[in-house]
Amino acid sequence: MIDGQTNKPEQKTRIILAPMQGLVDDVMRDLLTRIGGYDECVSEFVRITHTVHSHATWLKYVPEIANGNKTPVGTPCTVQLLGSDADNMAANALEAVRFGADKIDLNFGCPAPTVNKHKGGAILLKEPQLIFHIVKTLRERLPAHIPLTAKMRLGYEDKSRALECACAIAEGGACGLTVHARTKAEGYEPPAHWEWIKKIRDAVNIPVTANGDVFSLQDYIGIKTASGCNSVMLGRGAVIRPDLARQIKQYESGLSVRDSDFAEITKWIRLFFDLCLAKGANNKYPPARLKQWLGMMKKEFAAAQNLFDRIRTVKDADEVRNILAAFEREMNT
Repeated sequence: MIDGQTNKPEQKTRIILAPMQGLVDDVMRDLLTRIGGYDECVSEFVRITHTVHSHATWLKYVPEIANGNKTPVGTPCTVQLLGSDADNMAANALEAVRFGADKIDLNFGCPAPTVNKHKGGAILLKEPQLIFHIVKTLRERLPAHIPLTAKMRLGYEDKSRALECACAIAEGGACGLTVHARTKAEGYEPPAHWEWIKKIRDAVNIPVTANGDVFSLQDYIGIKTASGCNSVMLGRGAVIRPDLARQIKQYESGLSVRDSDFAEITKWIRLFFDLCLAKGANNKYPPARLKQWLGMMKKEFAAAQNLFDRIRTVKDADEVRNILAAFEREMNT
């Protein structure tokens, strides 16, 4: 175990947007970073199997690469990789860097059964030595100026190897670690075990970012207190409460914290829909993405339930846009 008190870099307060597969794509990253409060965001994972991805594939998953690795408002975006073949992960990481990526993150936390079945994500927490090998291989092959970080859960079935896995990541050469304070088996069921993040933070000599169950400003204060971390990653809470990061930054700056009402959120909903339309994927993409988002926000906002009910059976993008316009007028009268 590494002495956590030796030469550990000081962390500034940082808020990071989590890499949520199928939810926080480049459009959602664009929107949430426009609303503000984020110091960094991380892409959905790019899955590494037996091939080396083309330039087009990297741009599909992380279009920010073409914009200096930043969202349209200038928030840095890190490229995340998922896989278990250290050599091919290194080859792909080098290609991503060749195309412009300037930071690489490794996924050791995804709980999806399909991913785990193919030896990716959280399943690797059963094999700390393999985690060490992957991290060490990438660190040795990447240019020295490219930061390499990782994200992990507390384990697969249980937490018995949490510290071992965290130390494997640190000793392999990662310069930062994000910890989602649950095991794979615990999924997203509350509570997140914030106290375990502190155990990991005390065990490694690299900065640790805390993640899990931050849905409000009070949760943010709670996870910082329990974990001792100044860096916090926001996941589902960032989507359900789109101004959460902005509230946190207001709090940390000593400003009055302003809680956005749904009239303001409605403007962001319309912007999100317009950004989805501009992506030009297909006519079904914008309504589907909007329903997904409202389906999460309705847990927090009654008005989101109202809007969701209005568009639930609508598939045509133009019809949805008309409903949104009418809803926005209602919210502003």
